[in-house]
Amino acid sequence: MNPDDYCEAKAAPAGSDRHYALLGLGSRERAALNALWTLEREVLDTPADCRDPGVARTKLDWWRAELGRLAAGAPAHPATRALAPHLPTRGLDPAPLGELVDAAGILLDYDAFPGFEALAGWCHRSGSTPLLFAAELLGLQDRAAAVFAHELGFGLALLARLREVRADALAGRFFVPEDEMREAGVTHPDLYAGSGSAHTRALFARQGERIRATFARARAGLPDGEHARLAPLLVRLALAEALLDEIEHDGWRLLEHRVELTPLRKLWIAWNTLRRARA
Repeated sequence: MNPDDYCEAKAAPAGSDRHYALLGLGSRERAALNALWTLEREVLDTPADCRDPGVARTKLDWWRAELGRLAAGAPAHPATRALAPHLPTRGLDPAPLGELVDAAGILLDYDAFPGFEALAGWCHRSGSTPLLFAAELLGLQDRAAAVFAHELGFGLALLARLREVRADALAGRFFVPEDEMREAGVTHPDLYAGSGSAHTRALFARQGERIRATFARARAGLPDGEHARLAPLLVRLALAEALLDEIEHDGWRLLEHRVELTPLRKLWIAWNTLRRARA
């Protein structure tokens, strides 16, 4: 399997938000995003994939060295090999992607975040950095659009972890700030439970309000001239906002079941978003 095929199969499986974000995209931009998203997934999944922290640290050291090989023009992994041809075209340095390795490393050192400031640092590394890199791969021209990319990536990272709050808790990781949990009267065992309480739902609603405000800042930060160019990222934003609406409509019952958008609804949202962005 060549590097592009490897990334095509792994980055945006059918039904995923990323799959719909790629609709109508040219082959070159599609390949670039697939490569980036595969790299992002491979690195950030390291703590979960490696039960032994020592093995995980060794693997992250390898990834840090691999980014150096990518910068030198001699990558070894299929994801970095697929990404390599797209960097000179946009004049991109892969060094910022080291933030992904840092984000994964944080999860080997900490299983909870004492406050939002600590969580924000992780979200910047795991979410904002790759979203900004994606915008660069798509040819971002107006630097003011960096605000859009930063806030969108930040919000997507928060939403992903809120959605997986119970699964993360069962794995021994907690992405809701500890001080906010105490204020809400919620404990770690509460997050293991298969049913929520008024306290947990209120806590999740507070996180949802923060995510919604982050998405609003992202929309406000996108210059008019960048809508068509960054249309795939606008699709991800629209799908995330729709999912957040559904979670809220469901009463923030995140400990009881997983809320999903149907494939047909995702397709409609993606098509409508792309049509408006490119009008």
